[in-house]
Amino acid sequence: MRLGVLDVGSNTVHLLVVDAHPGARPLPAHSHKAELRLAQLLDEDGAIGADGVDRLVAVVRDALQAAEDKGVEDLLPFATSAVREASNADDVLARVRAETGVELTVLSGAEEARLTFLAVRRWFGWSAGKLLVLDIGGGSLEIAYGIDEEPDTAVSLPLGAGRLTAARLPGDPPHADDVRALRRHVRTEIARTVGDFSRFGAPDHVVATSKTFRQLARIAGAARSAEGLYVHRELKRASLEAWVPRLGAMTSAERAELPGVSEGRAGQLLAGALVAEAAMDLLHVESLEICPWALREGVILRRLDHMGQG
Repeated sequence: MRLGVLDVGSNTVHLLVVDAHPGARPLPAHSHKAELRLAQLLDEDGAIGADGVDRLVAVVRDALQAAEDKGVEDLLPFATSAVREASNADDVLARVRAETGVELTVLSGAEEARLTFLAVRRWFGWSAGKLLVLDIGGGSLEIAYGIDEEPDTAVSLPLGAGRLTAARLPGDPPHADDVRALRRHVRTEIARTVGDFSRFGAPDHVVATSKTFRQLARIAGAARSAEGLYVHRELKRASLEAWVPRLGAMTSAERAELPGVSEGRAGQLLAGALVAEAAMDLLHVESLEICPWALREGVILRRLDHMGQG
């Protein structure tokens, strides 16, 4: 069957269409995305403003039309941290439902972490052993660890690249004092969770997902996306540590000139790099591998599992 996943994230609204059936690898058929940056559209009260809701409704309508055009049989719509944490989340969800007919399922941070972990486990298989999975989104950072398909422990922290950039890095390029303050904040938040993971022992394989990690790996020398999903892509902590001060000295326009960095994400790349560097340092990770599957694939795999049980 042809499945569609509609992911209302903190940076983008992304429709992924796949051809899938239980027991088989989902085959991507179509991708439709729009940059909305909901994490940066919150007002002082933490609400998504009227303009942001209007834009969200319009983008969901466009995605629905694309899903219809591509013959999607079953649509799985969900929202993550930007909607989850908005003070007017219920009103936003009601408006989307009333004007588009789409009932967005709001995933908790823990659910995000578990579904992303499932996707990574299926991608690498049982031979990967104990997995530590890191995922930096626009609104949150998810960390999960485990040896099965369900992680033994998982946390979600409000350390997304878009959220931190909007709240804590106002300059372009940012002031060095702001960068230092953000670095301290990020490390304090992550350090509180380190014990949740260290008690399980060292992982056998450390993996990262998300656009932020892919872009950081690319500027550090990893293969281009055009070279395909199955190329090994790695990010070493030493390379990342060398890049952080360089990114801090650049404007967004200069970062957008770097290989693999999109104009829309260039502004938040420094915040993402600070989070990635802190997580790798505090969790004693020297090197990690980039996984092409993440949350959307996890949602699809969970749906296929349920179909197979039926």
